[in-house]
Amino acid sequence: MRPTQALMSGPSIPHGKYSHYLGWWGHIGGEKQRGIITYGIAPNRQNPLAGAAHDAVFNTWRRFSAQVLYFLPPLVAGWYLMDWATHRNHYLNSKQGRAEFGDEE
Repeated sequence: MRPTQALMSGPSIPHGKYSHYLGWWGHIGGEKQRGIITYGIAPNRQNPLAGAAHDAVFNTWRRFSAQVLYFLPPLVAGWYLMDWATHRNHYLNSKQGRAEFGDEE
């Protein structure tokens, strides 16, 4: 067997239940495509991280400023609530608090 015959033969694939063979990997078929223009740039001319640090700072600020009003008021309210509860607990467990509210249990 010649090497070209082995290379050109390709796999023998059954047609399946639809009886329509689309082609082997990468050769699906269809019309020849025309009018496709491709552009390229040399790898030593590319700079994929150009301006990434600058854009990251300003994009982070833009996203933060858009979301701050959604999470900051509940955060501040929770902070003040916990601060009030801590001070109230210290007062109720102090000598003055037990003297004032000691009979209520």
